Amino acid sequence: MAGLDASLKEMMSIDGAIGAAVVDHNSGMALGALGGDREFDLQIAAAGNTEVVKAKLRTMDALQLTDHIEDILITLGGQYHVIRPLSGRGGQGLFLYVALDRSRANLALARHRLKQIEERLEV
Repeated sequence: MAGLDASLKEMMSIDGAIGAAVVDHNSGMALGALGGDREFDLQIAAAGNTEVVKAKLRTMDALQLTDHIEDILITLGGQYHVIRPLSGRGGQGLFLYVALDRSRANLALARHRLKQIEERLEV
């Protein structure tokens, strides 16, 4: 089991990581964040990605899908943004978020690492 700070540090150790956060999608607030800068504000990213998660959950509900979101991937010209909702151990309503420099990241490996981090995170 890993705490919030250890999990954020592990997320930032993913090749190409620009910023990482654990976000409450009910409030849009980041419980913790590492990385980012003036040009990449993680608080704004957390709030904006909350809307992405909520929209997908509403769509799944409207379609009466009983499955769960494993992850949401947004590809930009120079970045990957990966959102992974937490399941179990009190993580409901939270998601992991990592932004990656596309030129330095391995997307498959990043997704695998996020899954491992999610499984160990104790909230």
